[in-house]
Amino acid sequence: MMNPCDSSAKYNDRPAEKKNILLLGGTADGRKLAEAINHLDVHLIYSVAGLVRLPSVGCESVVGGFTQFGGLHSYIKNRNISGVIDATHPYAKRMSETACSVTSALNIPYWRFCRLPWQPSEKDNWIDITDETELLKNLAGYNSVFLTAGQISHSLTTDLGAMGHQQQLLRTAVEPSMQLPDSMTWLKAIGPFSVEGEQAIFKKFNIDVLVSKNSGGHSTSAKLTVAREKAIPVLMIQRPFISPAAFEFTSRTELVGAVMNYLKP
Repeated sequence: MMNPCDSSAKYNDRPAEKKNILLLGGTADGRKLAEAINHLDVHLIYSVAGLVRLPSVGCESVVGGFTQFGGLHSYIKNRNISGVIDATHPYAKRMSETACSVTSALNIPYWRFCRLPWQPSEKDNWIDITDETELLKNLAGYNSVFLTAGQISHSLTTDLGAMGHQQQLLRTAVEPSMQLPDSMTWLKAIGPFSVEGEQAIFKKFNIDVLVSKNSGGHSTSAKLTVAREKAIPVLMIQRPFISPAAFEFTSRTELVGAVMNYLKP
């Protein structure tokens, strides 16, 4: 059975007209890809949720998702999109799966940038976490938790508030939509973060355990350096499984090269 994302043999007919390329961004990788592709002979459209900040990428932008246009399928058809670049967050499973499926249905290329995950060193103490139940179980016994895995669910917030003596520091770029328990302090912050800044937070709040997603990249890795220095355990939430695509890249340069190759007459 053919993989719905595997459409590597479908793009031999390449019309000469200038193509519209949609870039699903919202990450530092997305912004850097936009800068590179802006120099190509294409009309680039950069999509971002717009919850945190609106990047300056020097091209047309779509803010707020595709529901406003009747969904991604309708948007791609109505805007005559010739190809889609997926540079969303590694945990944006729904968006990546939707883009993969829609581009296959519309018979247009889909290029996915796969940011490499962080890898622990011998001095790291990482505990792999797959769900909230496992997270709560592993948090028992700690006094001060640093939550750096983005927005958390209402149920998890409630359960953390019932941990008794434990205090939690929740750092997100967007204000939580729910009322936080007395045990939880919210810190608004947007990366990149420095080692010195993270050291100050660990010290101020007496952090003894860190919760993180394995996002990869350099923007938010300083917290892992501090945890390693202080021998503090890291509860590392594992990445979701996303159906493989025909064109996946861990190098931005190689992805741009693939787009350039597609654009050749």
